[in-house]
Amino acid sequence: MLYDIRHSTTYLYEADVTLSHQLVRLTPRELPYQRCLAHELIVQPTPSALYRQTDYFGNSVTALTIELGHGTFCVESRSRVELRVRKVPDPADTPAWDEINVAPAHEALFQDPTVDEFLYESPLVRRLPELAAYAAPSFPPGRPVLEAAIDLTARLHADFKFDSKATTVATPLSEVLRLRRGVCQDFAQLQIGCLRAFGLPARYVSGYLETVPPPGRPKLIGTDASHAWVSFYCPDHGWIDLDPTNNVLPSDRHVTVAWGRDYSDVPPIRGVILGAGNHALKVSVDVTPVVAAERTPPAPAATDPT
Repeated sequence: MLYDIRHSTTYLYEADVTLSHQLVRLTPRELPYQRCLAHELIVQPTPSALYRQTDYFGNSVTALTIELGHGTFCVESRSRVELRVRKVPDPADTPAWDEINVAPAHEALFQDPTVDEFLYESPLVRRLPELAAYAAPSFPPGRPVLEAAIDLTARLHADFKFDSKATTVATPLSEVLRLRRGVCQDFAQLQIGCLRAFGLPARYVSGYLETVPPPGRPKLIGTDASHAWVSFYCPDHGWIDLDPTNNVLPSDRHVTVAWGRDYSDVPPIRGVILGAGNHALKVSVDVTPVVAAERTPPAPAATDPT
């Protein structure tokens, strides 16, 4: 599958901002099953300084500074991404979840900081007894780990209702668990907490998902959204992705942008400003499949600041 992705973010400030420093994570990752064929970032006002770096987790980050006074700040990311169907092992062929941490053959893997750092609690995913209690029915002794993880994904999908007004970024997981409502960010972090409670490394993945309109209805522009899901580490098979919001194993419709311990590691835009007061935020995302006749990658814009 080939997709064109447009992600537009606009901040409307109550008063002028005199100085802005921002970190932008909107560049899709390069992965065995994903290639970013083209990417550009359009920023208004024009930054006085801009450079690209890689963060601790290997995500692409664009750092920028705006020193010109401004009442509006706009970032538009445009990408063309190629996805391939991911290979997923037969769940029954994965090791039993309760043998993973004690098997001598796997001890070295869990001493790898790129794996075992995702075992522990993080700023937004604390160790909560109620998370372990919720996940317990999916983890009977001896059950293959991918079977258990898929069962947990299905239960979260069935038990929790998507409600964009029920939570905010600051809503703790204990409250999400009580409400049984939230958004993809909440459901991903719930599943991460559940997996870590059973000794399984799990990380937060941010990206995009192509949405399909109801039969007979046209696709509306700007109605796709950034998305979040989970990846857990399975010895002998590596990282396997799970999407509790949709009860699927991500494949060729999920575009990966960044990953970290939880949302706090990978917000699309984060920074500090001087001035402004209150602000309004507008976000629009379009994920559009590219037909065969359009598959020549677009040339980078002449004004591309990256």
